[in-house]
Amino acid sequence: MASLSLTQIRGNSINNPVAEFARTRCPQLGLPVRSSRVGFRVFASESSSKGPEPDLSVNVNGLHMPNPFVIGSGPPGTNYTVMKRAFDEGWGAVIAKTVSLDAEKVKNVTPRYAKLRADANGSKQGQIIGWQNIELISDRPLETMLKEFKQLKEEYPDRILIASIMEEYNKAGWEELIDRVEQTGVDAFEINFSCPHGMPERKMGAAVGQDCALLEEVCGWINAKATIPVWAKMTPNVTDITQPARVALNSGCEGIAAINTIMSVMGINLTTLRPEPCVEGYSTPGGYSSKAVHPIALAKVMSIAKMMRSEFGDKDLSLSGIGGVESGGDAAEFILLGANSVQVCTGVMMHGYSVVKKLCSELKDFMRQHNFSSIEDFRGASLEYFTTHTDLVHRQQEAIQQRKAVKIGLRSDKDWTGDGFVKETESMVSN
Repeated sequence: MASLSLTQIRGNSINNPVAEFARTRCPQLGLPVRSSRVGFRVFASESSSKGPEPDLSVNVNGLHMPNPFVIGSGPPGTNYTVMKRAFDEGWGAVIAKTVSLDAEKVKNVTPRYAKLRADANGSKQGQIIGWQNIELISDRPLETMLKEFKQLKEEYPDRILIASIMEEYNKAGWEELIDRVEQTGVDAFEINFSCPHGMPERKMGAAVGQDCALLEEVCGWINAKATIPVWAKMTPNVTDITQPARVALNSGCEGIAAINTIMSVMGINLTTLRPEPCVEGYSTPGGYSSKAVHPIALAKVMSIAKMMRSEFGDKDLSLSGIGGVESGGDAAEFILLGANSVQVCTGVMMHGYSVVKKLCSELKDFMRQHNFSSIEDFRGASLEYFTTHTDLVHRQQEAIQQRKAVKIGLRSDKDWTGDGFVKETESMVSN
């Protein structure tokens, strides 16, 4: 957002950015809300540099990031060491692996990943296009993670650290988790309403994200307690992803993150006849990610962005795109569909933390190609080109009629000219 500045809208005046979100109460309903968390708009300002170097910096819900690339919640944000590495490599923000109050209930297995390659089933050759995991949320004690959050914010006070949180269906539990995590100084929450395996068995993760009534209730608890921005991470394992996204935004969330992994069975080993990933001869459906999910993620993000534009257009909400990002071009597609930031998780697991340099370089190349100086210059630019199939038919019929009209050629002898005589003749030839 090109030297973007975050401003708060109050009436017709534009004030300086605010660092904290005050808490107020809604006099009509008597419900606790955080109206001061709402009312932020991102504006593109003129770059102080007159050179051609594109500006990748963004401001999202008051959070300034040097670039839109965010470590997605998962193994790349599982402890202090790896999150520090991400900051040192230059990632715009880091979302830590999801935490909950009782890590003792989290029991992971090994192996817990499986790959899908472009070649035949079982081949060790070929490009990796799909990745499945049956990994759960953080199995480290909450207190350990909290100490590491605090340490990271002390060492990197100007970098954005986002806590991903998840809890069972219990209001007091959510309130305790929010309070304890906020005390570490993290900049925002991403609420995991979307983990497709393991956690739904405890009425967590996708069990909430797939039930709009439950989602509305839990979002209400969260947004009544949290005093920092809240993003709701959506599951793609629904018929219409705009429905839970709408509920989350109407319930006070400042942002939507989409998509989490797609429920899948990676494959069957044709030698052993056992499913992958294979744990003591058995497996369970898990979350699918990597390059193969990118088109699906784009469609989901497009749907959410169009809904946000039409129903929340004048509100200052954010959208974080997730799914199969391995290049700057992949990221540009999400931004063209309205994403403020782009998350990468599996890509880091495959290519390492330094991949952010490649992502930034390629995104800048794309921006130079189109003379874009900031992210806001092209964010959402492709949304207007999506329509209904009925409209596509109508548009094509009109275009065919126009082409036919051109082929008809001259309507009168007086229209013949000397200079264009040959072309005018050809315009009336039928074969």
